Amino acid sequence: MIERNAMTKPDGANSPGPDANPSPRLLLLDEGDNVLVCTRPIAAGDQFLIDGRLHAAQVAIPVGHKVARHALAAGDKVLKYGAPVGSANRPIAAGEWIHLHNLDSDYIPTHSRKTVGSGSGGP
Repeated sequence: MIERNAMTKPDGANSPGPDANPSPRLLLLDEGDNVLVCTRPIAAGDQFLIDGRLHAAQVAIPVGHKVARHALAAGDKVLKYGAPVGSANRPIAAGEWIHLHNLDSDYIPTHSRKTVGSGSGGP
């Protein structure tokens, strides 16, 4: 089960644990989703719970961006709002930020980090 209050650990030496913040930073939009959405910025090193497991952000994650709910393999569909929004272009660990560096659009070729065409006239 997903932690409905999947929260980050505030900065500070005497900071409470990841469950102490009453406002979640990660939101599950649909039960079928394999991503959570950031409702507030997450700083690199911040800790948060997903399915009762503690994760630490490797990089800063902006508001509205996706975090893997569980590990994904290269080629797995990324589901948000219960619908596919793209495919993982490499393995993605649970709790990892998902964006253009590890997600390819299945619909619009310009929405990925892949180079489209070789300059020889083709898209």
